[in-house]
Amino acid sequence: MSRAAEDTHRRMLRARDAMDRAYAQPLDVPALARVAHVSESHFTRTFRATFGETPHRYLQRRRVERAMFLLRETERPVTEICFEVGFGSPGTFSRTFRDIVGRSPRAYRKETAAARPAAPVHVPTCFTMAWTRPSHDGPAPGPGR
Repeated sequence: MSRAAEDTHRRMLRARDAMDRAYAQPLDVPALARVAHVSESHFTRTFRATFGETPHRYLQRRRVERAMFLLRETERPVTEICFEVGFGSPGTFSRTFRDIVGRSPRAYRKETAAARPAAPVHVPTCFTMAWTRPSHDGPAPGPGR
């Protein structure tokens, strides 16, 4: 890999790390481009070429990933989770969640609760994360898939 390509990847990683840290905050392309020290149009093109998805889609997927955890592990209302992970409206949250996961937030919560064993079973976190992480190629496998 050339030095220029390595520098570009490092800049994109810096922006992606900023998105991971502040996923619940309002983030826009100009702010992320400033983090990466590139122009807005160059940032969007390069981010997509580097990670295979647009910055917007990555951020949505990251927010949905966090919402999946909260839906599995808490009894908090779906609307509260929606706002906590950074979505501006429950409708947008539900539509995006369904697009990425393949089912509604309520259905996901119900299915994961039904699939949970009566006695806790220790599964290494790395396996849980790999199995439940939404993919930009389609819905996550999850229970019943």
